[in-house]
Amino acid sequence: MVDLKMERPQLSAAQLKPLLPLAIGVAALLAAWFGWNAWEQYQDGARRGAVTAARDAAVRSAAQALAAEQKRFAAQLADPGVHSALTAGDLATAGTRLTAGWPGASDGAVLAPDLETAYAGLAGSAKAGGYGRLAALEAALAEDKTVAWVIRDGGAAQLALAAPLKQAGQLAGVAIARLPLQRVSAGIDAASLRDDSYLALRQGGASVVERGDTALAGGAEALASKVPGSDLRVVAAVPDVAGGPLGLGALGCALAAALFALLALLAWRGPALLARRQAAPLEDAEGSAQTLAEAMNQQPTMEPTLPAVTETAADTTATAPLGIDRGIFRAYDIRGIVGQSLDAGVAELIGHAIGTAMHEQGQRDIVVGRDGRLSGPMLTEGLIAGLRRAGRNVIDIGLAPTPLVYFGAYHLRAGSCVSVTGSHNPPDYNGFKIVIDGETLSGDTITALYARIAEDRLYHADSLGGLEQRDINDDYVQRVASDVQLDRPLRVVVDAGNGVAGELGPKVLEAIGAEVTPLYCEIDGTFPNHHPDPSEAHNLVDLIKMVARLDADLGIAFDGDGDRLGVVTRDGQNIFPDRLLMLFAADVLERNPGAQIIYDVKCTGRLPGHILRHGGSPLMWKTGHSLIKAKMRETDAELAGEMSGHFFFKERWYGFDDGIYAAARLLEILAAQPHTATEALNALPDGVSTAEIKVDAPGGDPHAFVERFRNAAVFEGARLSTIDGLRVDFADGWGLVRASNTTPVLVMRFDADSREALARIQGEFRAQLLALKPDLALPF
Repeated sequence: MVDLKMERPQLSAAQLKPLLPLAIGVAALLAAWFGWNAWEQYQDGARRGAVTAARDAAVRSAAQALAAEQKRFAAQLADPGVHSALTAGDLATAGTRLTAGWPGASDGAVLAPDLETAYAGLAGSAKAGGYGRLAALEAALAEDKTVAWVIRDGGAAQLALAAPLKQAGQLAGVAIARLPLQRVSAGIDAASLRDDSYLALRQGGASVVERGDTALAGGAEALASKVPGSDLRVVAAVPDVAGGPLGLGALGCALAAALFALLALLAWRGPALLARRQAAPLEDAEGSAQTLAEAMNQQPTMEPTLPAVTETAADTTATAPLGIDRGIFRAYDIRGIVGQSLDAGVAELIGHAIGTAMHEQGQRDIVVGRDGRLSGPMLTEGLIAGLRRAGRNVIDIGLAPTPLVYFGAYHLRAGSCVSVTGSHNPPDYNGFKIVIDGETLSGDTITALYARIAEDRLYHADSLGGLEQRDINDDYVQRVASDVQLDRPLRVVVDAGNGVAGELGPKVLEAIGAEVTPLYCEIDGTFPNHHPDPSEAHNLVDLIKMVARLDADLGIAFDGDGDRLGVVTRDGQNIFPDRLLMLFAADVLERNPGAQIIYDVKCTGRLPGHILRHGGSPLMWKTGHSLIKAKMRETDAELAGEMSGHFFFKERWYGFDDGIYAAARLLEILAAQPHTATEALNALPDGVSTAEIKVDAPGGDPHAFVERFRNAAVFEGARLSTIDGLRVDFADGWGLVRASNTTPVLVMRFDADSREALARIQGEFRAQLLALKPDLALPF
């Protein structure tokens, strides 16, 4: 029998000798590479630690100074002379007494609670100083406590303290005084700061005082710390340093460098060892001489244990997530509650899944921005880490309304983007609106991201993707202003509800020629004044009052991330978005006869007739910004709109929903007409309608209930549409029941030619809804 077993070839000393110089060189290079990375990460840690310490010291300094000044302010307010003057109605004397003997304090004033004199003085004051002072007064009244506010007067920033004044438990006035800004900025001025670091004092989206490398300003919110007792915060930044090879930290890189240095030394000493082996060969059990390879195999302490080579240079220890909540992957976006279903780790997995989908479509670059929610920096950091893990190049534009993020995808030629935003949801919510290669993800493409994560089908790139910070605010302002200019100036009040559009929205409208008064435009993720949702009438109360008080032409409201628009007139009317769409459609159709105009199932029944009369082609479609955008691409529509306040202009714009641009187009149309804005808007076809009615879904499943209702309901003599829920059109009105895709509620709306018709339609719906669920809590 032939033995087919082959002996393993052995490497002799002569064969190994030519390879030793190469081994020495490779090991030395790897030792140097890992050593350099260890030094870089050590430096980064030291730099980050130093700037964090400087930030904390600046916060302490500002907090201590602010507490001292607020204590002195309280003492001044308690002065008998102030109260005597206030009782006598002598507000001027009360203001003078307010700053008497107070070092550094100036411009003390006490005003009546209605602030009429402050508003009357706006026209003659410097815009920044007048509005800043007024914002401080309004904030003190709204919060019913002493507030600290940075205002500008002639370009010089000052610290203002404002507080309500009460007598016998009743509001008698509001007091304000100014102090040097150095009271709260001294800590930043005195900080020991490296040239490659950044430190700033911020209020809202504006940097009041900044030091260091201002090119790092865009990413400074990631290291923000609030100044207690105020809305000020100290932000900090250092240059971004990518993780070490194979995801190793500074210590890991140092150990790897030492290991490869040891290998280089061993390879260098190899010839001497080889000579000794040849002079005194070792005998194996059968008496044959061992080769160098066999001898080394018997010395395991000289065989290094190297990290396994994988397909990525990033840390690949993360496996498929456990317990990721499938429910956050919604119909239009990803949305959840921070700390319950969303955190930085979940954000990183989502970013990794998005990056994987981009890799499969050949997309490399992606723009990322976030709204003003407190959880935004944390989630953005996680998202970016996941995108880079998949090898995607990230352009971080920082604090940005969602339309600016969409604009960035076009302007920076990235084609893909993610907006980290909770939209109009409560402050503890946040989420992600995603575009890949020009397509807004929705439905199956959203749930496919979950499947990638759950099944661990995530792409790991050979190296981390790049990261770049950009500020494109001015580019956006210039782009809109190059497209829209007003024929005559209009006076508008802009209420951003403390959302992220508070800075950019007024800038754009001023750039096109409007006179803007901001209301609640300081970006604050706690939304202290009202919820940033213009579709709810109670959120427009303050805007209506301000428009009436200033006798402005119009009131403009934005939602939390700036992609929706609300409008009120001088006479206090809330112009619903379906009526605004009539105005936009007529304007677009003048230049594009026969164009397709898309509207959602919640819009008025008078809209399609209006579009037809102006030469257009109306098309009703499902509710949802991503669904509308997909339908626009399919039909090549020039314009679309939703009852929620999303407007999508393809004519002269990019086709994405943009509340700020829609406001600019609205002002353009109104400024070109001979009538007042109120007259033009009130002349639009109208009937009797309800706002959205939201009812808790039985069992928490609105889709299941709507499906049962759609199968059971019978409406004689009406036209039924099941595009999205059940819409029933009668000759004199219509009603709708649909499932919300973002919350566990039923959404209803009714519209009719008269109150009698509205009551009849609501009655028919009520009877059939209660027949299906007798205890359903209906408010009509």
